[in-house]
Amino acid sequence: MKDVVYISDEEREKCRKVKEAFAELENEEVGIMVADAGRYGYVRLRYYDMTYGFAETNCFTESSALFNDLWTNWLDAQLFKIAVEDVPLMDLEYEDIFKALPKEKQQELMRRRQEFAEQSGIKIS
Repeated sequence: MKDVVYISDEEREKCRKVKEAFAELENEEVGIMVADAGRYGYVRLRYYDMTYGFAETNCFTESSALFNDLWTNWLDAQLFKIAVEDVPLMDLEYEDIFKALPKEKQQELMRRRQEFAEQSGIKIS
């Protein structure tokens, strides 16, 4: 039986670059890891528990989808850190926390998105 390949070599390389661009997520208290799953693509693992392992897994075969997922996770982690320092924000959804930030801080966070895109070779609009 012939092995089925779910991700092209080109997309695998693009996903590797995305993983490397967001490597800081693995070093933060976010609880996220991205692993190369060979012919299956890249797997994002989240919420590790010693007893049960990872509570959430997602497989990606397109670099743009992996980028968007990791960007959302990174941004949510930053917004959570901001909300912890500003208690009234803790009751808000991430989108509302972002909207409540000064324009300069919003622009700073969005510049970081552009930097991640450049590091990973992803084109964003």
